[in-house]
Amino acid sequence: FPPQPVITEDNLVVSIDTVIYFQVTDARAATYEIANYLAGVEQLTVTTLRNVVGGLNLEEALTSRDNINGQLRVVLDEATGKWGLRVNRVELKAIDPPLSIQDSMEKQMRAERDRRAVILTSEGSKQSQILEAEGARQSAILKAEGEAQAVILKAEAEAKAITTVFEAIHKGNPDAQLLAYEYLQMLPKIAEGDSNKMWIIPSELTEALKGIGQGFLPGATGNSGAKATPKA
Repeated sequence: FPPQPVITEDNLVVSIDTVIYFQVTDARAATYEIANYLAGVEQLTVTTLRNVVGGLNLEEALTSRDNINGQLRVVLDEATGKWGLRVNRVELKAIDPPLSIQDSMEKQMRAERDRRAVILTSEGSKQSQILEAEGARQSAILKAEGEAQAVILKAEAEAKAITTVFEAIHKGNPDAQLLAYEYLQMLPKIAEGDSNKMWIIPSELTEALKGIGQGFLPGATGNSGAKATPKA
């Protein structure tokens, strides 16, 4: 059948193209009960379609094809049974709104697609920034941990070196002045370490350092314990 104009509940004229599959089950009834069963099926289809779709708005009509098909089949099969016909299947091939409505729907769909595209782009950019920030944070943490570990290892190495030097000196049974001298020699190396913010001078070396200082005073001799003898 050709497409039929149908008015929806919201007063919009839509063009509906319908396909009906039926068969003649009683040739006598199809001949004598109705003058032209093809025209009769067409007129009954148009009337039923207008009644069904007239109770729906455009959106409902566009989304309720199965419901419309079912109602059409029930009404047509019941009405055409006395004509010796059996309706097997009813399908709505197309429901076309007016051109102005189609343009509006197309613009709305385009706007919705654009909106979704913007949202997806924004979400992708946001996720990328989050991942980049997380990567930078992890990199900074690893770098800080590495630098801290390097400082610790360097400090431990310096402490071990100082301990080794003092152990070697003590094994040689040096006197206090020699220990003080060796300690003074080590001070520049100790000061090179970033972790050394203060110098620790053992208390037992204080007296030895005083002894070394007295050796540079006027009148001091090689033996700090000898007294100067006045000339006659």
